[in-house]
Amino acid sequence: MQKQSSSEKGSSGALALSVPADVAEASQRQRIIEAMVASCAEKSYRSTTITDIVGHARISRTTFYKRFEDKRACFDATVDYCIEELRATARAAHAIGDPPAEAVRKATVAFLEALSHRPAVAQLLCADATSVDPTVVERYRGLLLPALEGLWDAADMPKPSELDPRLAFGRAQLLIFNQIAAGGSDQLPDLLPEIVYLAVAPFAGHEAAVEQARLAEGKPRRRRAQG
Repeated sequence: MQKQSSSEKGSSGALALSVPADVAEASQRQRIIEAMVASCAEKSYRSTTITDIVGHARISRTTFYKRFEDKRACFDATVDYCIEELRATARAAHAIGDPPAEAVRKATVAFLEALSHRPAVAQLLCADATSVDPTVVERYRGLLLPALEGLWDAADMPKPSELDPRLAFGRAQLLIFNQIAAGGSDQLPDLLPEIVYLAVAPFAGHEAAVEQARLAEGKPRRRRAQG
């Protein structure tokens, strides 16, 4: 077998150890976002400093400022990231062919369980985010309600007018925010029956909402919390 030359070995070793710049940048950005989540959970956004973030992320201040203009820009990016993660989790929880009411129940279960497993994310999205920018609640509503309406529109199903979607959203938001504020994010799945009802009722009516709420109530709870 032909031996590899020393120059080939050196070249191969260099290639094996090199990391594309875009990969390194993405890794640093991810670590900074995770550091923001962790620091906000420990001491809130307002008390978090750049020093806290770079310490958690194990990077230099120079690296931080290469990725973000300031603390607020980092926080906004972190909120965006967490919202997208939850949205992807909810979307993946149901199949394309699921009836709308069933899809909403599955997505709601996945959403609340994800928040219960990540109390730091729950704290950031439902406490820090609304404190830093109260209009974020309107943003949440703007993301959620069109998605729900789209399920029924795609199925070409008439929507009853028994419950205004905005009022239902406000009630669900209050329940979730109060639970997290009380330090009980791990118990968010206990709200499933009522949250599922509020998510389904404006679009499918009382009876369909009650049916889905009962199914959600019978779902086994998993008591597991992660940071």
